[in-house]
Amino acid sequence: MFANLQAVLFDLDGTLIDSAPDLGAAADKLRTDRGLPSIPFERYRPMCGAGARGMLGVAFEMTPDHPEFPVYREEFFRNYEACLTERTREFDGVAQLVDALVELGVAWGVVTNKSMRFAGPLTQAMPLFRSARAVIGGDTTPHTKPHPEPLLEGARRLGVPAHCCVYVGDDERDVMAGRAAGMGTVVAGYGYLGAKGETASWGADAHIQRPLDLLALLKTGVPA
Repeated sequence: MFANLQAVLFDLDGTLIDSAPDLGAAADKLRTDRGLPSIPFERYRPMCGAGARGMLGVAFEMTPDHPEFPVYREEFFRNYEACLTERTREFDGVAQLVDALVELGVAWGVVTNKSMRFAGPLTQAMPLFRSARAVIGGDTTPHTKPHPEPLLEGARRLGVPAHCCVYVGDDERDVMAGRAAGMGTVVAGYGYLGAKGETASWGADAHIQRPLDLLALLKTGVPA
């Protein structure tokens, strides 16, 4: 399916790591600090892929056009910085997947819309990312996904042509960015799909329901 595979690039939140508990806690602290009751974590989880917009939407039904949105967003960011890796863990099977990629000689890296303010310290703190050869944040290039430039920058840093890369993510914008970059695309069906659970229309090359499912897809494209 994926001919001449040399590298795999991954989205971060909802694809490699389950950061929802820390994101939800950071948002919920805004409520409890204001004397409001806590919201069950299950309500935050589906919207974690939408970042501050999603978290503040759940916590306060606040949209980005609200006049206080920038103030609440920065407070959310500070809360999140304080708990980046307290509850965040890689999804089951991700560590084994990464080990297998390294064993196969397949380079890998991360392309996320999370700004490097958070993506940098988080990936530096987690042993999982020691073998990652690139971490591209939402502010590494002038563009964010679904624009292809962050993915193309990831390929450049890996020293691999874009058409020899596969991009794995859990949001439609990941598929859009991957296709625009000329990469193979895989939907991580275990991620933060939010209200957009119907992924068949996204146009991805493949879907997986567990991280290790990726290996069977990729091995057919790895040169012997």
